Amino acid sequence: MYYLRNHDQVLVSVRAWITSFILLGMITCCSENSEIAGHRAERKEPMVDKIVRSDEEWREILTPEQYDVLRRKGTEKACTGTLLENKEPGTYVCAGCELELFNSEMKYESGTGWPSYFQPISDDHLRYEDDLSIPGRPRIEVLCARCDGHLGHVFKDGPPPTGKRYCMNSVALKFVPKERTE
Repeated sequence: MYYLRNHDQVLVSVRAWITSFILLGMITCCSENSEIAGHRAERKEPMVDKIVRSDEEWREILTPEQYDVLRRKGTEKACTGTLLENKEPGTYVCAGCELELFNSEMKYESGTGWPSYFQPISDDHLRYEDDLSIPGRPRIEVLCARCDGHLGHVFKDGPPPTGKRYCMNSVALKFVPKERTE
């Protein structure tokens, strides 16, 4: 009887140690990845006027693909986006509310299969949240600051001068050629 009680205590101690080790690793990993956007992913007062619509209104405005990505945090398949190969001068705006997000000078070929940018037009036009949807792979989600639409993620493996890669879904963006933006 004493042996079983001691054995149970050892098992409980081992489980507690393993749980602590896993949690410490997740906290360390999350804190490191949360610094990707230059600051911890945090909520702040938006610098742009918010657009709030019902789910039904969003379904009427957006295509099914746009709705899945912008409102349900979906991801388009790699190498399928219409904006991936676009090299024309202009501005990339949110497909949900047309807030200006990136310009063509900020776009680069990352080889990931999604349009990538090294910086936004204004950091005030984006919002960041911790994304823990994939166990063991914490990321920073990028959302439109005006309509809260999911755009993609930001990673710290981009080119100079920022070292950031804003990996966006084409379907979450609209391209406005330069002629129309002037």
